[in-house]
Amino acid sequence: MSTLSQSAISKRMSNVRSVSTNPELLLRHELWRLGFRYKKNDRKLPGSPDIVLPRYRTVIFVHGCFWHGHSNCRKFTIPKTNSSFWIDKISNNRKHDQEVWRKLEAMEWSVIIVWECQLNKSMLDETISKLEAEIHRNGELYVEAKKKRQNLRKEYQQERKIKRDSLIILQKELKEKV
Repeated sequence: MSTLSQSAISKRMSNVRSVSTNPELLLRHELWRLGFRYKKNDRKLPGSPDIVLPRYRTVIFVHGCFWHGHSNCRKFTIPKTNSSFWIDKISNNRKHDQEVWRKLEAMEWSVIIVWECQLNKSMLDETISKLEAEIHRNGELYVEAKKKRQNLRKEYQQERKIKRDSLIILQKELKEKV
């Protein structure tokens, strides 16, 4: 059993924030320092990603290890009180996360997950350097895909022009025969 009363637990839970958490603020500060410009919690995108980097077509979710069930992490343990509730809650969070990721990827966004524990002092520099490399790689892939789409569009427009020109020539020939 918990040593806290129901009202104490309720008060503690009401203090848990869903946006602008300390790990999120830390990551945003580091990204800004590196020159990345971003949007915060863009509600136009599925799941309102914590950080949106439109230039790189990348979204970042900063997940709390407990709330999103980070496997093999010391910060994630199922509470002994009301365990079945917490197992269901965290399982539903994971399912929701996967649905959101699929939707974003279908919209051609790259999704990056940063876990709360990866932003500890001992891992911060390594996490930031890996994140920076991944963001730049996503940006390059986005630019390549954009160029490919532009080339396909040009090819399609050229094909349509050739067909249109052929049709005009054919119509002129028909008029001349009549």
